[in-house]
Amino acid sequence: MRKTMFIFAALVFLVTACLPSQNTQELDSRVNTAVAGTMAVEDRISNSVEQTVAAQSPLSSPTASANTVALAFTETPTSTATPLVIDTFTPFPVSPTNTKVSTQAKYACSVINRRPYDLSEYYPGDKFDIKWTIVNIGSKAWAAGIDVKYYSGPKFSGVGRVEIPKVMNPGDSYTIVMDGYAPADKGRHVMQFVVDGPMCYPYAAIVVK
Repeated sequence: MRKTMFIFAALVFLVTACLPSQNTQELDSRVNTAVAGTMAVEDRISNSVEQTVAAQSPLSSPTASANTVALAFTETPTSTATPLVIDTFTPFPVSPTNTKVSTQAKYACSVINRRPYDLSEYYPGDKFDIKWTIVNIGSKAWAAGIDVKYYSGPKFSGVGRVEIPKVMNPGDSYTIVMDGYAPADKGRHVMQFVVDGPMCYPYAAIVVK
């Protein structure tokens, strides 16, 4: 602003210097008039600039400030991820009839009424009876001639094989009796036979004193 007035004053001075001498009062009047006009123009320019700046700066206007508050950015909370849910596998139902297993074998036997009793005590060479009752506990009949024969352990008897001479239907039994002798060696001894199949293992367990 001061620079503009300085330039204008310089122009006035140059003009007046180049003009022919005039009445001093008239010249002063013209200069004052020009200066006043220049100041009026500068005031209008200044007002116009201030209005433009005010319009462009929302912070200098109360209305703009209110709008700024109203339009304040509101952060939208991040949505929480929904966990993936996997259906639990349900196995197909199994019918009880499909899992039923027969507990009765076709060919099987058991040994009852055994003699001597387990761990009966004898002296070397003592005589005792060996007795086994063989029972068919299977679901099928046995043909006549099934063998009951020596399998393992010290031999308490001179008999190594006994034949069951009859047909053995389920539930039938047959008793075998043999002469036994205690061995010479002291300690526990077990002699074991086997019914063909093998279906079961008759045995005798004694202690020699």
